[in-house]
Amino acid sequence: MDLKDKLLSSFLAFENNVDLDHPVHEVRSEAIKNFEEKGFPSKKEEAWKYTSLNGIQKVDFSIFPKKENTLEYKDIKKYFLHEIDTYKIVFIDGVYSSYLSETTHDGVDVCLMSAALTKPQYKQVIDVYFNKVASKDESLTTLNTAFSKEGAYIYIPKNKVPKKPIQIVHLATGNEAALMLQPRNLVIVEENAEVQIIERHQSLTGNEVLTNSVTEIFAAKDANVDYYKVQNDENTASLIDNTYISQKDKSIVRVHTFSFGGKLTRNNLNFYQNGEYMDSVLKGVTILGEKQHVDHHTLVHHAQPNCESHQDYKGIFGEKSTGVFNGKIIVDKIAQKTNAFQQNNNVLISDKATINTKPQLEIFADDVKCSHGCTIGQLDEDALFYLQSRGIPKKEATALLMYAFANNVLESVRIPELKTRINKIIANKLGVRVGFEL
Repeated sequence: MDLKDKLLSSFLAFENNVDLDHPVHEVRSEAIKNFEEKGFPSKKEEAWKYTSLNGIQKVDFSIFPKKENTLEYKDIKKYFLHEIDTYKIVFIDGVYSSYLSETTHDGVDVCLMSAALTKPQYKQVIDVYFNKVASKDESLTTLNTAFSKEGAYIYIPKNKVPKKPIQIVHLATGNEAALMLQPRNLVIVEENAEVQIIERHQSLTGNEVLTNSVTEIFAAKDANVDYYKVQNDENTASLIDNTYISQKDKSIVRVHTFSFGGKLTRNNLNFYQNGEYMDSVLKGVTILGEKQHVDHHTLVHHAQPNCESHQDYKGIFGEKSTGVFNGKIIVDKIAQKTNAFQQNNNVLISDKATINTKPQLEIFADDVKCSHGCTIGQLDEDALFYLQSRGIPKKEATALLMYAFANNVLESVRIPELKTRINKIIANKLGVRVGFEL
């Protein structure tokens, strides 16, 4: 039985453990029909031209963990941003860990999707927001929707700011020979509210893990959202991350994606600007080696006038690694006075590394300021010679140049402790310094 057939048969078992009369189940049923019709995307599709899922589909993944597992915080502390106090929503093999988590309902809701999808007090919010911005056509998103049950539910009411940042951490123990996880996150930030969120998926062994994640983010008028994705996993872990963001007037949403490890990582990041005077910020750093593969697909849809978007992605590729960047900006006819910027710069430090990059602009307005560009090359030989002439050995000089190339993306990270942590990871990956935590 291939993975698609296994998922379709597993949906019948999934139905035995959910409320079939709940309105969300109708959404799930429609979603599984969509996935059954379309199946896994293939390289014949333009959006998946450089990323193959054939190898993943041959693995015999467990769809549900066979038992609940526990972990001690001291053994996994390094995977958390433990330098500061945070709310935590922690999952072990897809199952919520109350022992490792710290949730709250004190003025804001930082809790679980399973509660939001089943308890009556959340029904009105779920009816308004759940599955409203996520794609109804993208097959892996609809697969996640079909199995949507658990993940993070974050609701920040009007004029509220949580007392501390929020961490969403998914841990895979490796107790299954191969495990598939499908977390679903819903983040709602009401008018003039703010939130900072850090998300991480982490395998604890070398066993195969496939995570198909979907996150919906709604930013109301004057809302401010900072979302940080830290991807630094084992070489047997694959992640397909679909994030959909709906913005209203004068909101600011920043998403930083740090991709440092994993077998295959696909990031689909979609911004929909549904108001005026808003800003969307998309930034990323990718540093790969071995046979790792990272594919960034971004979309910013400017549907209203007087808005901005800024994209800046840096990639460093060594050994036999492969990178993909496909960034699309759409400016509707009504979206005059749009200011959209997109840049993708890449350095290949191995003759066997590959990068495929395709920036795209679709502009239907005439009074706009839009630019895009990409570069693929090697390190500046003149700069390398200058450092060597000052007594720095070639290996260290090369590492310093790569570090400077990647590091400027961090300027907009607004959690100092996270900025320090990412700096250390980059330094470790490039050999500038060693001995830091992951």
